[in-house]
Amino acid sequence: MMTRVLTLLAALVVLALPAAAQTGPLRIEITEGVIEPLPFANPDFVAENAAATELARAIARVVAEDLTGTGLFREIPSTAFISQITSFNSPVQFADWRAINAQALISGAVSVGGDGSIAVKFRLYDVFAGQELGDGLQFNGTQAGWRRMAHKVADAVYSRITGEGGYFDSRVVYVAETGPKDDRRKRLAIMDYDGANVQYLTDSASIVLAPRFSPSGDRILFTSYESGFPRIYVMDVASVGRRALATQDGTMSFAPRFAPDGNTVVYSLTTGGNTDIYRMDINSGAATRLTSTPSIETAPSFSPDGSRIVFESDRSGTQQLYIMSAQGGEPQRISFGQGRYGTPVWSPRGDLIAFTKQSKGRFHIGVMRTDGSEERLLTASFLDEGPTWSPNGRVIMFTRETQGEAGSASLYSVDISGRNLKQIRTEGGASDPAWSPLQR
Repeated sequence: MMTRVLTLLAALVVLALPAAAQTGPLRIEITEGVIEPLPFANPDFVAENAAATELARAIARVVAEDLTGTGLFREIPSTAFISQITSFNSPVQFADWRAINAQALISGAVSVGGDGSIAVKFRLYDVFAGQELGDGLQFNGTQAGWRRMAHKVADAVYSRITGEGGYFDSRVVYVAETGPKDDRRKRLAIMDYDGANVQYLTDSASIVLAPRFSPSGDRILFTSYESGFPRIYVMDVASVGRRALATQDGTMSFAPRFAPDGNTVVYSLTTGGNTDIYRMDINSGAATRLTSTPSIETAPSFSPDGSRIVFESDRSGTQQLYIMSAQGGEPQRISFGQGRYGTPVWSPRGDLIAFTKQSKGRFHIGVMRTDGSEERLLTASFLDEGPTWSPNGRVIMFTRETQGEAGSASLYSVDISGRNLKQIRTEGGASDPAWSPLQR
């Protein structure tokens, strides 16, 4: 029999073969086009003891929210279910799930130990093929970490069906904002990718900007005006301890970003009225100047292999994007469309660069190939800026600000197809997001 293939067109799903012919493994192939999301059933997880009752229901809901939030999946409501899953090991009645057109079925169970620890296990089924996709998995942790275990389940489901890495078990650091536009208070905050579990890392006594995660997710670079002028700090996420990077006296340093090795930082430094890009060994403090022109060079971002840097510069007379060797040297311009380009960020996959574009009075988040070809604008508004990539390179998060005296900043995300634009819930205003790698 032929292998069943679900082809995703423009981040949505189309069934490629008639149901009667689908006996092979369930799979979504992400290409281009438009069609309908994959329908899945996700019954409440089985509570294997009384203490797990509420957790079992809550974990199943987070798994469903993660999957439906991608725009690739559609959850079938429980009111349509013909049969229920009352035991993790009971046989699956595939005919009942086929009857409601469920193409994937998630079965899970939760138990709470005597020490308060919890165990979450799940299985994923291809309903039409009548078989399990991969082996069942179990995650163990504390009750305080239940949401993270739900994200891990969703990541595993997403990966098995799409063939891509997941991004749900990740965090976002951002600038939390309060107060009116003319007196905006800013402090660093960190949250789960979906806005849950917010923690504040700094107070609002000083302006903070541009937080960026290290490749391992354990440290954050950011710019602070604590000393009265911009200076770069590195913070340990777990302890919230921080220190300033050693830069030249009387200079302004900003726009920092880690290299893939986690030991090198690239940033902008202004001295004598000139702004250039530097790289620094974060342990020794030894710095190397990478550009030397009378123009403004800023917003550098490394390629995933650490060999190249993309940055913005006005050396051509307008704000454009350039790529140079990570060791410096003559850069190559890659942006040639109408308007101004800035805040470039290299995709984790290495194939695309996300950017902010200003053209004809509107701001856009866009992507292009690393040679500047195939430019696509994904958003348009009064002010969209500052893209950051999900760990799998499938989704971009950014800042959107509304106009007027009462305007405020919020975080939004969009699929690289330009679909599934949505606001990320935050406690008040938010800007300058940076996505972490998957947690370890």
